[in-house]
Amino acid sequence: MSQHGDPSRIIPDPFRFAAEARTLEGVGAVADMLRLSDALASSVGQVSWRVEGSMVEGVEAPEPRLRLTVEGELQLCCQRCLGGMAWPVQVDSVLQPVRSGQPIPEDELEDDEVDAIELDGELDVLALVEDEILLALPIAPRHQVCDAPQPEGGASKESPFAALASLRGSHSAN
Repeated sequence: MSQHGDPSRIIPDPFRFAAEARTLEGVGAVADMLRLSDALASSVGQVSWRVEGSMVEGVEAPEPRLRLTVEGELQLCCQRCLGGMAWPVQVDSVLQPVRSGQPIPEDELEDDEVDAIELDGELDVLALVEDEILLALPIAPRHQVCDAPQPEGGASKESPFAALASLRGSHSAN
């Protein structure tokens, strides 16, 4: 991990950061991301992140871009067996900072590769990392192979709808 003179996770002026093509990287503890911790089986661990600023040719003038990459591993709760499962975090987002109140250019709204982000002043990178991870989480995480939880005693219970299915089957024979 290299910290280019500033170990902070705050970018005071994201527009200048992009114009100067600066880079900031660090590591964030999952336990410090409270909104994310609520969605996890365990808040143990950390993620590494990197923000790279750049300028790209825009319609009228060069436009700022921030590229955020995040890597790590989270412990999600399997929706089938309710056990913990390791989920690799791989986020690679390109963001266009826009000043609050400034309209987002139409071509940016249609471009799926770039997301506009409205900013006033400084950028808290760890909050941005948390937002991007939350957006990347699977809706219903599941192990590739696992068994559904069994009732106590290990015996599988017959479905209450099995009796209905047998009634329906005998009724349709008439």
